[in-house]
Parts: sequence; structure tokens; C-alpha cells
Amino acid sequence: MCGDCCGRRRPDASAAGAARRSGGCARTTLAVVAVAVAAVVAVLEGTAAGVSYMGDGWFHECAKWDAEGGRLLVSTFLGGGVAELRAEAAGKGKGKGEERVVLVDPDASGRVALGLAIDEPRRRLLVVYADRMPRFGYSAVAAYDLGSWRRHFYTRLDGPGDSTLADDVAVDEDGNAYVTDAKGNKIWKVSPDGEPLSVIKSATFFQRTGWFNNFVGLNGIVYHPNGYLLVVHTSGGDLFKVDPRTGSVHVVKVRGSLKLGDGLALLSPTRLVAAGLVSRLVESSDDWETATVTGRYVGPAHRIGSSATVKDGDVYVNHIIGFGFGKKTHVISKAVFAPLLA
Repeated sequence: MCGDCCGRRRPDASAAGAARRSGGCARTTLAVVAVAVAAVVAVLEGTAAGVSYMGDGWFHECAKWDAEGGRLLVSTFLGGGVAELRAEAAGKGKGKGEERVVLVDPDASGRVALGLAIDEPRRRLLVVYADRMPRFGYSAVAAYDLGSWRRHFYTRLDGPGDSTLADDVAVDEDGNAYVTDAKGNKIWKVSPDGEPLSVIKSATFFQRTGWFNNFVGLNGIVYHPNGYLLVVHTSGGDLFKVDPRTGSVHVVKVRGSLKLGDGLALLSPTRLVAAGLVSRLVESSDDWETATVTGRYVGPAHRIGSSATVKDGDVYVNHIIGFGFGKKTHVISKAVFAPLLA
């Protein structure tokens, strides 16, 4: 007869026993969840076909291939600097490569490093710096020698009381830098010596109303060899063709969606890659008056693409972060684009 039936309560049948049983159930449940999560992670990581590099870095916003240096250069969002990934360190398959920090500018202390651009003729790296969100004030661009890391200039872009978010940068054949403001929807132009030259503003940049269409504005930017800029508006999904000499802005009529587009890379004068939550291949046959989304890259499925770069004719997408799972790694993957049906 149990103690409860006799009016007496055995200690083991009381709250202590219930707690032990509950603890055992909790441990079993956690074990099942852990196995399930591990399986999900394995499947999702398996979508990262063609991985070039998987490293311990976290929040690497931008990666660019330095062909002459034989290395990937990545901006470290939390470290506020630049790291180097050597091709030989990356190896083949999905092995982790060695990451080495090569640049931390003391003047950017407490800020984040975002967009990068390699100025090949002058062998310089341009780096964009901004405030840590949710602050939106500080914006700067700097240039460094790719051999010695000697600084050529460090230029503040924001003005008193400005609400800005310097995000990405492109460089033209003369060495002028163009920096997008994702908060204020404008483009700063800076000379090869770091002198602020002009600011490109246009009502055309504000194509859509509503905060959700303007939460993140002008973002990825590239300089086209025909003498203009291509710029994507992240929240609105618009692609703009900008004449840096006149400041005129033309909306590229794109067939297909570029919503949540982030970093850009030119694969050729007629083909553009837009990295993002979904990375896309865009093509134009009329000098970017119109364009069509022709390909879609999927994977790693749980990671967010933030930039693209071209190495030996192939596209590599940098993924800024994964959706949790306790894996503080980033992945740079060779992208194969599945054609979209007309």
C-alpha cells in the first residue's frame, strides 16, 4: 500500500521524486532536441557546396579577392578591422582556413568595418567605417597600402547632427571613392587623396514610400568600366545607374526581384551579382538601361549573404552570419547560379 493511500507521504513519492522524474524527462527532451538540431545543422551546412573557406570569424560583412596578393580580404564587423585569408590556407573542401588580422586602425576604435574595395592600379584597399548600431552618426572611409598597410588617408563623411550609415564603397579608374549611405540614401565622393569632393543626392533614390521600404537604403555599389555606378537599394529592391560626373540617376528597369540585395560584384560588363538573403545573378544587354534576374543561388540555406567577389572568373559569396545553432563561423562559398525560368 502506498503512503498516500495510508494518509502518509513517503519522501521519495513527494515533490523530490517528482523533481527527479521531471529532471530526467527534461534531460531526455534536451538530448532529443540536441540530436535534431545537429541533424538540421548538418543538412543546412551541406547546402554550402563549393565552400572556399569556413573560419572562426564572426560577422564578416565584406570579402574581396586580391588577385595580385593571392588572398581574400575580409572586414571584421565586431573587430573593426581587416583580416586576411590566404588561398593556400583555405585548402579544398570544407576545411577551416587560417585567418590573420592584418589591419586595425586605432582611429576606428569602437566602430565597425563594413564595405571594402580594392584599388588595383594603386594597390590600395579602401575600408568603410561606421557606428555600431543602433547609433547612426559616425561615417568614414580610409585607404591603406596593400603591401605595408600604411594609411594613405582617413576621411570623416558625416556632418554635425547627421544620421548616417556608411555602408559600401567602389573606386573608379582615377582612384576616386564612392561610399553609399544606407541611412540617408546618398553617395559620398572622395578624391584619391581623401578630400571630400561631392555628395550625390536624388529624389529618385526614394522610389517607394513607407519605413519598411526605406529601412536599409542605398547599399551595394560597383563602378562599371563604361563610367557609371550601379547601386542597389536594399529595402526597396531598386537598382540605380548613376553618372558620377553629373549626379544624374536612372532607375534600371529590372525584370525580377532584387529585394534585400546587399553587396554587388561585376562578373562582366553585362553580368552583375547581388548578394543578399537570396543571392542573384542579373544580366543586361543594353548597358544597364534594363536588366533581368537570370539566376538564383541558394545555400548555405541558413546563412545571410552580404557581399560577393570574383576570383578567376568564379563568384564567391560571403555570408555574414548563420541563424544561430551556436556556430560562430562564417562561410565564403563558390556560387553556382540556377537559371530562372522565363
